[in-house]
Amino acid sequence: MRRPDPAAALGALYDDSARQLHRYLARRVGTEAADDLVAETFLLLWQRREEIEFDADSTRAWMYGAASNLVRRHARSEERRMRAWTRDGARRAETEDIGERAVSVADADAVSEHLASMLAELPLRDRDVLLMSAWTDLTPSEIAEALGMHPVTVRTSLHRIRRRMRKQLSNRMDARSLSRAVRAQRGEREDGHA
Repeated sequence: MRRPDPAAALGALYDDSARQLHRYLARRVGTEAADDLVAETFLLLWQRREEIEFDADSTRAWMYGAASNLVRRHARSEERRMRAWTRDGARRAETEDIGERAVSVADADAVSEHLASMLAELPLRDRDVLLMSAWTDLTPSEIAEALGMHPVTVRTSLHRIRRRMRKQLSNRMDARSLSRAVRAQRGEREDGHA
């Protein structure tokens, strides 16, 4: 059987997935950095086009895995830059950290501050699993493939992370405030505002 043309397959993947990948990355690192990371991801796909089997599911999972690796590299670079600026006595740059980015996209205004700090406190691998689950339409199996994990590990991690975050959220907010925030969010969604 003849292998599909990599250029055509990559073009189709770009048409089908680039916008969704950009939305995912923009939520993680902001719009400007997401522009660069989408381009880097597809450049990486192009460079490895001879090694990759272009079937929709595995290629899409590989693409998200590569993008997550690029996000981690971006975060490490940003962290090094921040340490260098601090060492040099410069004022902190006008960049936002993961907590501020999470706040800007959190669903529930009333709990966004708490959710943001909890996201920032998560280990990077757990944050990747949770955000891929929340912000993409990848299945746990696809997330596992993207991150080089076993699907059962992804499902277990998601359960553990969500349970821990629910507990932390209930500890940080009194039950009445939490209930009001949840009711307010449900009302917004039903009205079509969220």
